[in-house]
Amino acid sequence: MIKEALHDKNTCNQRLLAVQDAMDVLNGRWKIAIIASLCFNTLRFTDLLREVEGISGKMLSRELKNLEENQLVTRTVLNTQPITVEYELTPYGHTLKEVIDSLAKWGINHRKKITGRE
Repeated sequence: MIKEALHDKNTCNQRLLAVQDAMDVLNGRWKIAIIASLCFNTLRFTDLLREVEGISGKMLSRELKNLEENQLVTRTVLNTQPITVEYELTPYGHTLKEVIDSLAKWGINHRKKITGRE
């Protein structure tokens, strides 16, 4: 009996396109770190600057705007003096938590494998 391929070319192409779509949204050095920082807390802009080490204010602003455009993050301006701006993940953004957790788990295991430390 000949086994049929688990994935035909069309299915494979659809999956590759889906991965490319995800990578287009999450690309760059900072987006995953920003999302990971917002997974558990609503944070002010300055808190995010401290949390995401190495990012500049200009880059953080650009990345947050892009995450808002992709409906992953909401921006709330509070009526305080001085004005406070808070960022949080949308319910849709929270769907990435499982992806972030999987990446973190893989990263931990990879570091152990590469360094030889268990």
